Amino acid sequence: MDAVISTGRFDAVIFDLDGVVTQTSAVHAAAWKRLFDGFLQERAAARGEPFTPFDLERDYRLHVDGKPRYDGVRDFLASRGIALPQGDPADAAGAATVCGLGNRKDEYFVAEVKERGVRTYPSTVALIEELHASGLGVGLMSSSRNTAMVLEATGLTARFDQRVDGVVSDQLGLAGKPDPAAYLETARRLGVEPARAVVVEDALSGVEAGRRGGFGLVIGVDRLDQAEALREHGADVVVADLADVRLTA
Repeated sequence: MDAVISTGRFDAVIFDLDGVVTQTSAVHAAAWKRLFDGFLQERAAARGEPFTPFDLERDYRLHVDGKPRYDGVRDFLASRGIALPQGDPADAAGAATVCGLGNRKDEYFVAEVKERGVRTYPSTVALIEELHASGLGVGLMSSSRNTAMVLEATGLTARFDQRVDGVVSDQLGLAGKPDPAAYLETARRLGVEPARAVVVEDALSGVEAGRRGGFGLVIGVDRLDQAEALREHGADVVVADLADVRLTA
């Protein structure tokens, strides 16, 4: 199904990064699995309990996809009935705290990006260029604190008029998705009302944030075979790829 963005109805489009602009969702998922499998194996061995690995499809999609990393740690562990102290962002990577595990996951992700680089979705880059040519604002919202590094690796830094990432959210104390705070801040920086802006997301938490924020159109990008779930969480329309998005007057 095609999605239509009217240049008369909307003033800006805000993109999520991972899974929408860049092909980094698989890198994130692999880093999460490496982190949690190691943690769960060690915990199971110490307690004499069976080891149940992190599920790359269900666990990633339901508990960590699109969320700030500490929220992802906490939410996934809660799904397994595990509670750890929050700790501090300065905790050593791998410390037995939410922040310590989140920092270890970050190490895994950064190492993978530096070794293999970052690929973009050509259809997304083409849509961004078309939006610029049409005079619409283009924003980027990401939960990742590594957004600047990823954009530099892709050469796309200058293609976004405004950006709110994990670093900015930390500085401003913005809640992570599905709270719409970071998307609303991106719209504010673009100088547009949410009702006049489009959100483009691949995560369930992201489309929910777009709906809760009152955005005029929420486009879900189905990268994980979850079209129905994207609609249930707030997507107005779901596409398999942004090549299916058309601009009209």
